Amino acid sequence: SNQYDSMVRPLHKWLSARGVIFALNTRVTNLGLREQAGETRVTRIEFARDGKPGEIAVGANDFVLVTLGSMTEASSLGAMDRAPALNGKADGGAWTLWEKLAAGRTDFGHPSIFSNHIDESKWVSFTTTLHEPEFLRIVRDLTGNAPGEGGLVTFPQSNWLASIVIPHQPHFIGQPEDVSVFWGYGLHVSAPGNFVDKPMSACTGREIMTEILGHLQVGAAAPGIIAASICIPCMMPFITSQFLRRGPGDRPQVVPKGSKNLAFIGQFCEQPDDVVFTVEYSIRSAQAATYALLGLEREPPAVYKGKFDPRVLYKAFIALHDMAET
Repeated sequence: SNQYDSMVRPLHKWLSARGVIFALNTRVTNLGLREQAGETRVTRIEFARDGKPGEIAVGANDFVLVTLGSMTEASSLGAMDRAPALNGKADGGAWTLWEKLAAGRTDFGHPSIFSNHIDESKWVSFTTTLHEPEFLRIVRDLTGNAPGEGGLVTFPQSNWLASIVIPHQPHFIGQPEDVSVFWGYGLHVSAPGNFVDKPMSACTGREIMTEILGHLQVGAAAPGIIAASICIPCMMPFITSQFLRRGPGDRPQVVPKGSKNLAFIGQFCEQPDDVVFTVEYSIRSAQAATYALLGLEREPPAVYKGKFDPRVLYKAFIALHDMAET
């Protein structure tokens, strides 16, 4: 789904109507902490706005929720004839903020576990705008799915392990009737392509479309489709950083021991039994933080454990049985 129009814009409108202030062009650079009698309190928020430093005093009844790290930090866009640049944590503020907070203490986690292995956490996605219907017809005939009906289309022979997703059209508000969009990504971005002899990370949008069309075996139709397409690649250096190898303590607790007004939320705080890379993980961390800091006798919704669901087990048995028969 188009999460920007279906989730971000409605939430922004709802929160703004209730007095929430969204400070744009602003980066939190540090927190002032006071340690006393085994308790930790945030006393100030340091920030830079339009390049100028500032400070917000944190009152006795205020709470501070910090989103640790970022999956999309330092992402960069390319173009049809330009590959995206590979940036690092110095090109944003999320990882450097966590590093400052965690320096000299163990209860705030170890950000370097997640931020210092870009070669293992990066991959490339791309969004393509189509000004002709031929591409969608080819995919429909190949998969049997109209736009929006199927899930990922993965090319198992792809050196990049590339996949594409074609949503229901129109995908965006105001999208013209004769324009379509689709999205895709590759997981092995350092390997040369099967049809373009370059790593995906070094490819332009034109070269990525050439590779995808090669896997679809479109033949002579490829030049016309590319000419009517705009493919924008996006390099995301930290997009799978939350999956990297970690040990106990590498992710801090949502509310660290002794914290009176500080909590951590997002993909890099510790939540038992839950699975990262989901919106639900971030939401549940915010729920846990809010309930704990406000002293509410509430718990976030229980994590669904499908491996214990008899219906899931039955479907898995049938699927494995069918595979054994073939």
